[in-house]
Amino acid sequence: MPTEPDHLRIARVAVDVPLAHLDRPFDYLVPEAMAADVTPGVRVRVKFAGRLRDGWVLEVADTTEVDAKLAPLERVTSPEPVLSPAVAGLVRAVADHWGGTFSDVVRLAVPPRHAATEKAEPPERPQPRWEVLPGVLGGSAAGERYLAGVRRGEPLRAVWNPVGVFGGPGDWAGGLTDAGGAALASGRGVIVVVPDADALARLSARLTDVLGAGSFATLAADAGPAARYRNFLAVARGDVRLVIGTRAAVFAPVHDLGLVVVWDEGNDSLAEPRAPYPHAREVAVLRASRERCALLLAGFGRTAEVQALVERGWLVPLGVPAQEARRLGPAVRVAADTDRALERDPDAHAARLPRDVFGVIRAGLASGPVLLQVPRAGYAPALACQRCRTLARCPNCSQPLRGDRARDGFAVACALCGPLEGVWACPECGDGRLRAPRVGVTRTAEELGRAFPQVRVVTSWSGHLVDAVDDAPALVLATPGAEPFPSAGYAAAVLMDAGLMLGRPDLRAAEEALRRWLAVCALVRPAAEGGTVTVVGEPEARAVQALVRLDPAGFAERELAERFETHFPPAARLVTLDGPQAALTDAEAAWRPVTGVEHFGPVPLPEDDAWRLTLRAPVAEASELVGALKGYLAERSSRKAPGSVRLRVDPAAIG
Repeated sequence: MPTEPDHLRIARVAVDVPLAHLDRPFDYLVPEAMAADVTPGVRVRVKFAGRLRDGWVLEVADTTEVDAKLAPLERVTSPEPVLSPAVAGLVRAVADHWGGTFSDVVRLAVPPRHAATEKAEPPERPQPRWEVLPGVLGGSAAGERYLAGVRRGEPLRAVWNPVGVFGGPGDWAGGLTDAGGAALASGRGVIVVVPDADALARLSARLTDVLGAGSFATLAADAGPAARYRNFLAVARGDVRLVIGTRAAVFAPVHDLGLVVVWDEGNDSLAEPRAPYPHAREVAVLRASRERCALLLAGFGRTAEVQALVERGWLVPLGVPAQEARRLGPAVRVAADTDRALERDPDAHAARLPRDVFGVIRAGLASGPVLLQVPRAGYAPALACQRCRTLARCPNCSQPLRGDRARDGFAVACALCGPLEGVWACPECGDGRLRAPRVGVTRTAEELGRAFPQVRVVTSWSGHLVDAVDDAPALVLATPGAEPFPSAGYAAAVLMDAGLMLGRPDLRAAEEALRRWLAVCALVRPAAEGGTVTVVGEPEARAVQALVRLDPAGFAERELAERFETHFPPAARLVTLDGPQAALTDAEAAWRPVTGVEHFGPVPLPEDDAWRLTLRAPVAEASELVGALKGYLAERSSRKAPGSVRLRVDPAAIG
């Protein structure tokens, strides 16, 4: 029978134990000496299975359903309530949605404690100014209506695709500032999530200019433990109402939350690489529904997942029509897409840089820097036999060989073994000559440097990033996502090797390529100022056509229609199980009773003794499927079954 102590209090604690069969709260007695400090959200230490563990108090009650004698709390680690009831509920919902545990998700939501910072005097936090905002999002009638509703505190939900052009209607940081200012004017809090440090720096600079320094808090993992925890405490204590940060900031404990914004919602950096692998966009959707606050999903591109919400009427689009976007944006065209161009250059479709691309570069250099986006980093990322085109592999470890720059011009190397010793010979035909079927950004820069010998050449890629370029003429070569920010916009841009980006074996290859290309357009001056973007690829490709029209919404609409035809997300839910083959066979008892589930595999993975089972379920049955599989993992955990089984729901990469 439940006990009802007259004078003892009961703390329901989420213990930090990542085992699926222990994913529930446990009741502990609150000693009289700790009663004043034990409140929902504080960190505590408890004895669990004979060991001291960390935990979070979820609730304090005066009754318990546990018949056995309860153990007391060992101590209160900190009386600071860092896990608000709203965030605790969100953590539970995320864990259930993605098949994870509360312990896994709460580590994303609450940063590690920094005791010295917690005891220090908090810094002064001025109130933000929102009287004069950039006025970007309100540039359309739909945008102005949305901002007016947010100012009134209405839980409006929208998607915004700014025009892909430098400045003006392409000023995404200004548009996000408009939305944040509208919510702050209503007296409520704001969360803005961006994918990476570059976007965070740009948004922070804009907010500082408009709202004032110190009027917002930044939550990012690379800020350092003290600074991150200091900013987190400012939010948890209610000292600031505006939070910006990377993906984990979507869990920020903002008081009276009025708006959640996610920028570049299709960026894979928003997908958490640790279990249970939630995506910040989906967490934002879940949080907006739970807390009845406004939501804004934004980006130059649009994913099929967002388009599905638009077609359901759950999100309202705010962007300008494609015809207006083409008027405001740069001129976009495909290289060698006219009969006249093909007459002048018959081999244009086979050439990596057709003849008219050089004309675009020359014209652009006359008025400013020219950007060339190259999909591959390095010099020659892959090599092949000159005669039979067989991929060249290392004779020691069978890894693909690559070409690196050397003093004598070219060196063959393996990523694992280093420079190749001796002479390579093709195992198929015996030929020792090599060719580079894929050329990287370094080799491309070398070739264009020879073609334009008097022009400065700038290269940027991961590990060798250039933050910005001035408005002086220059050839700027960069891999996707590493493009330097131009002070006055690029005069022209060339998108090279479009087929390489579209040809990746991934369901989202075309969607990702268009998102990257539109981000390049957003760095180029408008057509009225001579800005042009040239794509080197097949003009018939749907993503290329959408780029020419500057129409991410139309592309997303057709992409979603294909997903429904082929039963891929978001038209269905995909769940993968990775683990020993025997464990995946045993899992059939869990998923088989769920209506409409299809299975694919198991198939072997490169890891030793690892297999993958893929399950596809109708959206309506997805929760039942995830719940059944989570129950199976809990049963395995409770009996300490050998081998590890990993559950992933709607994985980011589907290839």
